[in-house]
Amino acid sequence: MDDDLQAALTPPVPAGAYDELRHRVLPRALAQRTWEPQDGPLPALFVSHGAPPTLDDPVWLDDLFTWSQTMPKPRGIVVVSAHWESAPMAISDPTAAVPLYYDFGGFHPRYYTLQYPTPDATTLARRVARTLTGGTGGTSEVHQHRRRGLDHGAFIPLMAMYPAADVPVVQVSMPDLHPDTLLALGRRLRPLREEGVLLIGSGFMTHSFAVMGNPALAGHIRAFDTWAADALARGDVEALADYRAKAPGVAVAHPTADHYVPLLLALGAATTPDTPARTAIDRVRFGNSIRSVQFA
Repeated sequence: MDDDLQAALTPPVPAGAYDELRHRVLPRALAQRTWEPQDGPLPALFVSHGAPPTLDDPVWLDDLFTWSQTMPKPRGIVVVSAHWESAPMAISDPTAAVPLYYDFGGFHPRYYTLQYPTPDATTLARRVARTLTGGTGGTSEVHQHRRRGLDHGAFIPLMAMYPAADVPVVQVSMPDLHPDTLLALGRRLRPLREEGVLLIGSGFMTHSFAVMGNPALAGHIRAFDTWAADALARGDVEALADYRAKAPGVAVAHPTADHYVPLLLALGAATTPDTPARTAIDRVRFGNSIRSVQFA
C-alpha cells in the first residue's frame, strides 16, 4: 500500500474534512434557492462517489459542494448506486431520517456513526414508483424495501453536495448490470427532471483496486478515462454502452460492471442522450479517475 493511500485510510480525525466543510458552508446550503418550474429541467448527474475517505479529502468535498451550488436546490433526489443490485426493482425506505446502510468494512468506527437525516420522501417514492410502473416500457413490479436506508454510494456524495440534509432522497436499485437496462431506467426516470428532481447515477469512472497496489497499471486507467471522456464529449451512446468491446484498459479499469453502469443511467436520463456531457470534476484519487459529469 503506497503512502498516500495509507494516509487516506488512517486520517488523524476521521471525517474531519467533512466536519470542516459542513461548518463552513452550512449557511450557504440552507440558503440555496429551491428549484421552480421556470428553471426548466434539472440535469442528470454521474458522480464518482468514493468511500468513507472521500470525507477526509477537502478538495473532493469542495468540488462536490461547489458543483451542487451551480444548480437550484432540488425538490427531491433519486439515486441509483453501484452498491445496490436487486430485482425486482426496489426503492429504499422513504421514512424521514431512516438509518443509513453502512455497506463498507475495515474503517474507523466513526464512519459507522455518521448520520444524514433526510426529510420524509414518501411522496417522492410514490412518484418514482408510478413513473417506473406506468406507461409503455414500465416494469410490472417495484418493491418498497422497508428499513433499507441510503448506502454509501448515495449518502457519501450527498453529505458534501447537500450538507443540510434538507432534500428528500430515495434510492432505486439496479435490476441488473446490463448497460441497456440502465439506459432504459434512465429514460423512464427522465420526466422527473421536469418536476425539480435531481437524478444521480453514482459509481466511479474507473474502479480498480489493482492499481492501488500496483501503480504500473496506471496507464490502463488513463486510457479508459481518456476514451470515456472523448465518447462523452461526442455523445457516443453506442460506444459507451458497448464499453467492454470498445474501451481500452477496461479489464483493469472495470473488472466488474457495477461502478460503470450508473453512468448509463445518467446518460439515459439526458434530454437527448447524444448531447455532449459536461465534466464537473476531473481528478485522480487512489489511482482512479473520479471524473464526474453532468447531462442537460
